[in-house]
Amino acid sequence: MRKTLIALSLAAATAPALAADYSDDIHANDYTWLQFNLMYAFNELPADTDHEYLEMEFGGRSGIFDLYGYVDLFNLTNDESNDKAANDRMFMKFAPRLSLDAATGIDFSYGALNELYIASEFTIDGGSSYGKFNDEGKPTESGFNSKIGIGSDFNVPFMGKMALNLYGVYDMNAKDWNGYQISTNWFKPLHTFDNGSFIAYQGYIDYQFGMKGDVSHGGAMFNGFYWHTDRYALGYGLKGYSDVYGIDGATGVAHYINASYKF
Repeated sequence: MRKTLIALSLAAATAPALAADYSDDIHANDYTWLQFNLMYAFNELPADTDHEYLEMEFGGRSGIFDLYGYVDLFNLTNDESNDKAANDRMFMKFAPRLSLDAATGIDFSYGALNELYIASEFTIDGGSSYGKFNDEGKPTESGFNSKIGIGSDFNVPFMGKMALNLYGVYDMNAKDWNGYQISTNWFKPLHTFDNGSFIAYQGYIDYQFGMKGDVSHGGAMFNGFYWHTDRYALGYGLKGYSDVYGIDGATGVAHYINASYKF
């Protein structure tokens, strides 16, 4: 399974743009992956905290569905001095996409465009911010956001296949639409060693705009460099923030180190 995923990643990063072919079997290119990441963050915003956490990260493809997601568990030792001790202890992102090419049998590829999707994303805080209300009965912090929009896979010179999604953002706590988000991600093998392990440049950009409040736009970009084998990965990530989540002043740089075990 892991070798299949690495092979798919390598192929996506080096192959020319090809239309997704679902004429014979929409499950022909199915795959799944799962890994645990032990992380440590330095100066993570918006709270500018240092802390460890465990992440279960997963994804794959099954027929018309493409999936990515993760669950983060903070303050693993329940240390009261930990920066996360009085904050959310869990965070989840779940991002399924439905392929329009596979669902309709229509080839939507054009030029660098490979495939079109109905894209969605759900993010949930699992701790202190969820369900907090002010004296007027309105949420003081949002613990549950959903996003819906259009997604795509496309090929970029040198980088290979990348995803690009545009969402409308709905705050489930406030029961209100609040702006838009554009997201992209990538996985680019840079060098393969004789033993089959390799170095990859991987990351993402999330940028929100049209938001209500003091800040109308903001976002984050993660740049990771990881050494991969079939079973393990070690990496470093640099994450830049600019008024992230629409929080005025939540701007700066954070650092991450990571050790992964792949199932």
